[in-house]
Amino acid sequence: MTQQLNYNSKSPSPCHCLNIRRASRSVTQFYERVLEPSGLKVTQYSLLRNLEWAKLVSMTELARIMRIDRTTLNRNIKPLVKAGLIEVNASGEDSRSRNVMLTEAGKVTLANAGVLWREAQESIEEYLGIEELDNLKKLLSKLEALV
Repeated sequence: MTQQLNYNSKSPSPCHCLNIRRASRSVTQFYERVLEPSGLKVTQYSLLRNLEWAKLVSMTELARIMRIDRTTLNRNIKPLVKAGLIEVNASGEDSRSRNVMLTEAGKVTLANAGVLWREAQESIEEYLGIEELDNLKKLLSKLEALV
């Protein structure tokens, strides 16, 4: 079952940046509300999902894959390590280099959260429609290419 979405159109700002930031914040809040029973924030879910795909990966490589800086990655990893969902170990190649991987508890948490994430995805697909979502993805990719 998908989440109920209310269409309450907001007045846009003349500032494109502000409009994009507001939309991003709204989408994040929606996903976090849906993911709440899992105990994960959407950023944590994304990090765990990327780790699942990458298996064992260095912090530098994971930051590159996720297109975030290492400082942000370090900050986001700390609560996941504390919760026992991921493990960080020295890589052996260089004392400064560390590898990251999912623990068994992380795999279970990710699987449970994945059901909720798919529910959020389906709700957004219903709300916007596949064609508009495809257009949105193209526009977001174009915007991301600005830097």
